[in-house]
Amino acid sequence: MRMLLMVLLVACVGIGGIYFQTEGFTVLTTEAARRADVLHHPRQLPDAVLQTADGSATTLRQGLRRDGRVAVVNFIYTRCFSLCLAMGSEFQQLQAAILRRGLQDQVYLLSISFDPTDTPAQLARYAQSMGAERSLWQFAGMPDAVQRLALLDAFGILVVPAPMKQFVHNAAYHLVTADGLLRRIEDLGSIELLLDHAVGMSQ
Repeated sequence: MRMLLMVLLVACVGIGGIYFQTEGFTVLTTEAARRADVLHHPRQLPDAVLQTADGSATTLRQGLRRDGRVAVVNFIYTRCFSLCLAMGSEFQQLQAAILRRGLQDQVYLLSISFDPTDTPAQLARYAQSMGAERSLWQFAGMPDAVQRLALLDAFGILVVPAPMKQFVHNAAYHLVTADGLLRRIEDLGSIELLLDHAVGMSQ
């Protein structure tokens, strides 16, 4: 009897721990935990110098504040031929949807490269190949390694070097307001829902 009570007690403690770590069993993966945490506790992003595709430099916070719109941020590198191309295709659709819905004064797209070898010229060529409209879809790199790591960590982006000078990384769309707050993370394939959330944040 005593052994049964001990087993039940251990089981209850374990279940309780899982309950709190998964926010009431609503989170079962690290990625889902990241998204739930941001939704309930928006993150103030650290500042970082961004080098834009036209060769000029600004900081993330200055750029967000100066623009004033909600930014849909993703992380890429120009030599990626898999996940980044899929996101690029969806950003093309997002760009078209922003124009179709007349949201160009409320939402814009920002693709940030985490690859230190991506130069402004490479970003500019990549933007052109994607058909990016400069007023709606901007590209930037992060030249400072310390700031780059801090920003990736704040967004929850994991980047692992892979063979053939490639990277393995997680992917999502991040809704960031003009005050530098990461407010929401959406999965790929949710274009209209993503825009609905962005519009809600801009009002």
